[in-house]
Amino acid sequence: QLSEDVERASENPTEEREGEMEVNEDSSSAILPDGELGTTTPSLRFSKTCLKNVFSVILLFIYLLLMAVAVFLVYQTISDFREKLKHPVMSVTYKEVSLYDAPGIAFYPGKARLLSCKHHYYDHIPPLINPGQPGDIECTTQRINYTDPFTNQTMKYALVVQGPRDVKKRELVFLQFHLNETDQDFSAIDYLLFSSFQEFVSSPEKAKFMKDCESSYSSWKFSGGFRTWVKMSLVKTKEEDGSETVEFKQETSVVNYIDQRTQPRSDQLFFVVFEWKDPFIQTVQDIITANPWNMIALLCGIFLALFKAADFAKLSVKWMIKIRRRHLKRTRQVTNHIS
Repeated sequence: QLSEDVERASENPTEEREGEMEVNEDSSSAILPDGELGTTTPSLRFSKTCLKNVFSVILLFIYLLLMAVAVFLVYQTISDFREKLKHPVMSVTYKEVSLYDAPGIAFYPGKARLLSCKHHYYDHIPPLINPGQPGDIECTTQRINYTDPFTNQTMKYALVVQGPRDVKKRELVFLQFHLNETDQDFSAIDYLLFSSFQEFVSSPEKAKFMKDCESSYSSWKFSGGFRTWVKMSLVKTKEEDGSETVEFKQETSVVNYIDQRTQPRSDQLFFVVFEWKDPFIQTVQDIITANPWNMIALLCGIFLALFKAADFAKLSVKWMIKIRRRHLKRTRQVTNHIS
């Protein structure tokens, strides 16, 4: 039987080849279900890749939004800094002192005459013994004539008196003037305050000094028949160019003087008291609230965030391109395998 089978095989070789082809076709047809199962795995991978791509796109948009916010913050910070440079804020500081530089008090008495001038302490003024009569002049005084700084034609006469210094002892200066007659319905004496009596004394041109003071400082009045109490406070203002200007603020209280002289008189008496209000010197200066170092630090942080966001966006785009290339490569491999 074996020899017969060999002879049949040698006689019909083509039939065996056809049988092998049929077997191969059957085997290939049997592999197809496995191939179909193989195609489901790339679809799952593709869905995961798609989700990753969606999340990366969302993150990219978020970082682009953060970059836009950072750019807006940069613009807003620079705008606020420029606005604060244009509009500085006034700063007020107080410095406590025990002694003031003695101010100068310039009186313009006209026809009035100085009767007495004394320094008192602890806010105590003794009663006048002989009102209307010449008394002691214990104050340091200077008399000066100069031309009016506004007209340059009228001559002005000023009596300059040294003001109080010791604020702790509540030093005050009490002055009495007398005016025998007046052409007006009311009588008053003008005065102005300037910062330093010593500067006036040491000035080589006192007339020019007084003209500058009258041009720079305000003048006030005190009336006859009253006791006028003036409490001064000093204000220093620092300008943008570094210079410093000084001015006075004053609180004035007026008390009626009861003339107890035996005989009625037509003359006028003037009483005025000068005292420091408090031991604090007020300093006013314009300051810029915008700190350039804070702005630089904020800008550095914003730009660092911008660069980090740009770097992340760049890496995200590269990663998306890489994933896309891998997906295309796997698709081609699967297609080639199936074909």
